[in-house]
Amino acid sequence: MARMRFLCDVERCIDCNACAVACKNENEVPWGINRRRVVTLNQGEAGEKSVSVACMHCTDAPCIAVCPVSCMYQTPEGVVLHNKDVCIGCGYCFYACPFGAPQFPQTSAFGVRGKMDKCTFCAGGPEKDMSEAEFKKYGRNRLAEGKLPLCAEMCSTKALLAGDGDVLADIMRTRATARGGNNELWGWGTAYGRAPHK
Repeated sequence: MARMRFLCDVERCIDCNACAVACKNENEVPWGINRRRVVTLNQGEAGEKSVSVACMHCTDAPCIAVCPVSCMYQTPEGVVLHNKDVCIGCGYCFYACPFGAPQFPQTSAFGVRGKMDKCTFCAGGPEKDMSEAEFKKYGRNRLAEGKLPLCAEMCSTKALLAGDGDVLADIMRTRATARGGNNELWGWGTAYGRAPHK
């Protein structure tokens, strides 16, 4: 079975933020929440790189491990999702995530977290696929429609890729080899717990 993943090719990302805008628009993400953002590393220096960051849907996701009410779960495809009806807003997932993916709405009084929100890989939530309730809580379920996340589809340089992790690894390996670099994917082992097979 395919393990769904995101990969961002920092050599191709041009910091246009189309991925972040597409995500917000497609899923009607509330004000104060950014399920996806573009981070620039070494800004203003030689070798500056930009990378699109969201939930990386880790194999051994720390957010799932620390959730005291088990609202975080992983689908058979490897997508890490959450149940907003069970979430108590404790914030443990936020602190455990190395990517800062879980976020809390800023619409209430200081110190009142509310229900956590995060990237769903456009896979919806525990409600019935493509129902109104699912859309209101989690956004559009593009995977149920047979589509990939809109953030990756909108990337004009194809820096952001989404899909089966093995296929993405092959694409990135081919790109790295064509550039004359190392064909090992930077950060793959840290995010997914194993090196891509050759």
